Amino acid sequence: MLNKNQIASNLLKINAVTLSPKKPYAWSSGMKSPIYTDNRQILGYPKFRRQIEDCLAKTIKENYPQANAIAGVATAGIAHAALVSERLNLPMIYVRSKPKDHGLGRQIEGHLPNHAKIVVIDDLISTGKSALNAARAINKREPDAKVIGIIAIFTYKLVDSTKNFRAMKMSLKTLTNYPTLIQQATDEHIITPTDHNLLAKWRTDPWHWLNK
Repeated sequence: MLNKNQIASNLLKINAVTLSPKKPYAWSSGMKSPIYTDNRQILGYPKFRRQIEDCLAKTIKENYPQANAIAGVATAGIAHAALVSERLNLPMIYVRSKPKDHGLGRQIEGHLPNHAKIVVIDDLISTGKSALNAARAINKREPDAKVIGIIAIFTYKLVDSTKNFRAMKMSLKTLTNYPTLIQQATDEHIITPTDHNLLAKWRTDPWHWLNK
């Protein structure tokens, strides 16, 4: 079973995570970021993909043994939720960001058992809003169900995400995280110690780090 450092290393190797402290990426929010994450890349590497799904399944069994259903956050969380639910032999649903504007207008697809205890899977946690909104949608549609936790492959560990999960009193588990990844990148000489310090500043104040 891979540990968080090995997972971080593999994410860097397959370019699921790329670092560019000197030429930041522009996020859709307008934020300038020295990191870009596309965990969809994992799906193209069968060995690593299997390792990730094994780690997600193990995380669920160890932390949420009472879980009897899995939910995937559309779109990037759906494939991982499907693979993990197959490993655990559990039913699966997936949750869109908003209801469809045609057909039955569903936001949630799939069937849940009565009194479902659900773990939500997403690929990435930035502010956490997508995963938390999925949990809210499930709780609203299924009043006798309960989302007992959220798991993800990677988290930036931003202050806003910590606040958002705390406000909703929601448990979060991830396979690896931003501080681990930038340390791994430094150890592997992908970035310099100076770059490491710049990247570390971004996490503490992502909107203003370039001006520090």
